[in-house]
Amino acid sequence: MAVSNSHSQNGFCSKTLIFHSLRPSSFLPPQATHLSVTDFIFSLLNTTTTTAGSLIDATTRHRIPYTDVKLFVRNLAAALRQPPVSLTKGNCAFIISHNSSYLPILFLSLFSIGVTVSPANPASSISEISRQIRICKPVVIFATVESVRKVSETGFNNRIVVIESSEFESMMRVDRSNGSEFSDVKIDVSVSQSDTAAILYSSGTTGNTKGVRLTHRNLISSVAGAITSRKSTCCDSPAVYLCTVPYFHVYGFTFCVRMVACGESLVSVARFDLRLIVRSIEEFRVCYMAVAPPVVVALVDGNNERLVNGADLRSLDTVFSGGAPLTVAVIRKFKRRFQDVSLVQTYGLTETTGAISRVASPYESTIVGTVGRLIAHCEAKIIDPNTGVSLPPMNHGELWVRGPSIMKGYVDDKQGINTMVDSDGWLRTGDLCFFNNEGFLFVVDRLKELIKYKGYQVPPAELEQILHSHPDITEAAVIPYPDEAAGQVPMGFVVKRKGSTIDETQVKDYVAKQVGIFIN
Repeated sequence: MAVSNSHSQNGFCSKTLIFHSLRPSSFLPPQATHLSVTDFIFSLLNTTTTTAGSLIDATTRHRIPYTDVKLFVRNLAAALRQPPVSLTKGNCAFIISHNSSYLPILFLSLFSIGVTVSPANPASSISEISRQIRICKPVVIFATVESVRKVSETGFNNRIVVIESSEFESMMRVDRSNGSEFSDVKIDVSVSQSDTAAILYSSGTTGNTKGVRLTHRNLISSVAGAITSRKSTCCDSPAVYLCTVPYFHVYGFTFCVRMVACGESLVSVARFDLRLIVRSIEEFRVCYMAVAPPVVVALVDGNNERLVNGADLRSLDTVFSGGAPLTVAVIRKFKRRFQDVSLVQTYGLTETTGAISRVASPYESTIVGTVGRLIAHCEAKIIDPNTGVSLPPMNHGELWVRGPSIMKGYVDDKQGINTMVDSDGWLRTGDLCFFNNEGFLFVVDRLKELIKYKGYQVPPAELEQILHSHPDITEAAVIPYPDEAAGQVPMGFVVKRKGSTIDETQVKDYVAKQVGIFIN
């Protein structure tokens, strides 16, 4: 197939067989500059953006204006370096909490003093939490009241700070009646962009849960890209964003950090609750909404028609969907119901610090099935899985990507990083994809052994290990099964021990006690 050497139309260069980004380049500071992602974000915030926006909790309606955010971050950072917490650079903090307006402040405070942030799902089982604690080795855990019991049952012996407590509140809002405040204390911590900023959890292309090390440079590149792609909208300034994606997921984690950098109002939803989501859009005049596919499915579900149609959603301009692909049927239902709202998909991995492609214009949102074009500074190849040869547009193959957002590696797992990233920095995504002649990326199938359940990665190997641990099960296999609402659900096949009377319900109950999902 003949392909022009020029890549102005689709980003493909026939000489190198590499797809290049068609997006405008974003400013990235010199890599050798000592700079935390917090300092980078604060350097972007100016008077205009910091006086109008707020961090908003959808459930409590609690607001933190940006005029307070920088002060709270500095106060909290200084307090955390002092007794009784006494954090130092290189420590790790495990955070187990649903979304709240406090989490972006906590993240930025920890980043600023060189402490690694490791957020986790509060719905996880005690064994899952134990495994993640063993991976990240935290010296402190920040938890909600409802998560403290689980943390305690893991045997964690170091300090636990309850996020809703008066202790946590006082560290942010230091009593300044005596004329002093923690923000007056110089935070003398030198953070390199190559330092690990976060440990998030993934299964890579296969196997058990791994801790993904994301650097300050990775997060800075994500923030810089968001600033560059930001454009004027029909919304009032600052725009109001609603995030239904959990902040322990790379999508929600990077999203909340980017919104602070942009100075946009961010409404946080703690749990999936369609009634609360609809009410929040109406009450806060939400313009943009970040969701996982199940929210889109719920919005177009006929059973929810009265709730959705009965609300004033005229402020809504764009819905961003990520974490898993949407089916063409759901996309078409959405476009029929919300004719004036753009539905755009993004694509990325935990290992790529979130999105490496996204839709970025009304025209692009009309192309059904695409996950957009490559973000700035990102390169890609389509590799034939059988021959290892790079392929031109309109050919299916494994997607490989390279750029400043690629992870530093896995915690204590050199074999895992060597399997996924080659010596030239190319990360193998494990996804079967193709680029069309306009440079739009389409995800066709999954080569890697993962099940995408509501945007979460579910490793079949982990579920199979749990099934094999049951004394009445001699053999087990787990595969993905298509599901419109969840994308995929795990389906298990088991061989019972001879003479066993165990049934399907008992197997499900056994698995459910050890993981945050059910097996079918």
